[in-house]
Amino acid sequence: IESIFWLGEIIMKRVFVLVTALVMALSLAACGGDAEANEGRVNDTMETYFFDFTVNSAYLTADYEGYTPAQGNVLLVASITVKNTFQESIEMYDTDFQVQWDDGDDAYAYPITTDMETYTEVEPVGENQLPGTYPMAVDEERSGELVYEVPSGFTDFSIAYLEQFVDDSGEESTGETFFVYFTAEDQTGASA
Repeated sequence: IESIFWLGEIIMKRVFVLVTALVMALSLAACGGDAEANEGRVNDTMETYFFDFTVNSAYLTADYEGYTPAQGNVLLVASITVKNTFQESIEMYDTDFQVQWDDGDDAYAYPITTDMETYTEVEPVGENQLPGTYPMAVDEERSGELVYEVPSGFTDFSIAYLEQFVDDSGEESTGETFFVYFTAEDQTGASA
């Protein structure tokens, strides 16, 4: 049975990940449901099928390494650590980690290293920022920042990950969902 899930995310193409982003957003935003959900907080290690991840801290800012958001938005910077626990090297995608701030259908975003209008990868703007895609060897651990553009006025967020598998025949299936809930420190300089 394990061979059915051979390499899961590793063989998924970038286009597949982005096309399924909307499906993922709707399934993660839904209240309730049959899928198993795992919940954590800052500094909790979430153990997925392919990797462990920990949200170390998060803050809101009006500028990140010269990048400024659109009017009415701020930037959410989340420090994250990821460790490959799979038996082979894996390819990580920034779109693995969706941020949510409300129950609305459009209340989610992906890191700014993917242009969601063109589905193309964008170069990181800061040296601590994780790229859109990166390989991870067995047992490799990597820390960095995920930067999201989010509406101003929110401080409570969750970062979500949905396990996705593709078997040898191309059949798609989903596994567990993982949510890390936190309140971001407001460093925008705006008074509430």
